[in-house]
Amino acid sequence: MQTFPLFEFDKHQAMNLETTSLIGIDEAGRGPLAGPVVACACFIPDELGPSFADVNDSKKLTAAKRNEVFERLTHSEVLYGVGFATAAEIDQLNILQATFLAMRRAAQKFVNIPHAVALIDGPYTAAGLEMRQQAVVDGDAKSLVIAAASIIAKVTRDRYMEELDKIYPGYNFAGHKGYGTPKHLKALAELGPCKEHRTSFSPVRNALHHPALPL
Repeated sequence: MQTFPLFEFDKHQAMNLETTSLIGIDEAGRGPLAGPVVACACFIPDELGPSFADVNDSKKLTAAKRNEVFERLTHSEVLYGVGFATAAEIDQLNILQATFLAMRRAAQKFVNIPHAVALIDGPYTAAGLEMRQQAVVDGDAKSLVIAAASIIAKVTRDRYMEELDKIYPGYNFAGHKGYGTPKHLKALAELGPCKEHRTSFSPVRNALHHPALPL
């Protein structure tokens, strides 16, 4: 008999939490030096769960597989919301609080659903999110709705960074997606930061004395 561990995990969670509306929330982009942090809140109806048996933590999938699953998730009866917190908001709030802000924005369409419960990937619940929550460490490898949210958040952010690459050429945002790779650090040293860089992150702060590309 075929088993679907992530789907089964969610079924047990829903039963224990006494809800039929289990919302998975995850983010992408906490670590990069540039670009937004992007969160997704995702609900998968029970009858669709087995059809997403190949869904897993976005980090465990190839880019091609992430994109394929993303298209299936976003062109089905799966319900989801996406929220961004900008580089400026990250600098103003700090990355953890900006992540919570993105999560609140992503979950906005679900907050008024009676008895809905959010499963949040990681050790923290989302500050300020006005719905019942439960933190799930390594949730993107355990829960179907969190794994689906991780894929939607990751692909959405990657595509956003590819668009930024056209606006701010020279940094190769399309390649490294804003992470602190050697090529990105070299570009920062040569060009200075652009408006999409997080000036509160030390490698960017250290490059502030260099002239940036025209904005």
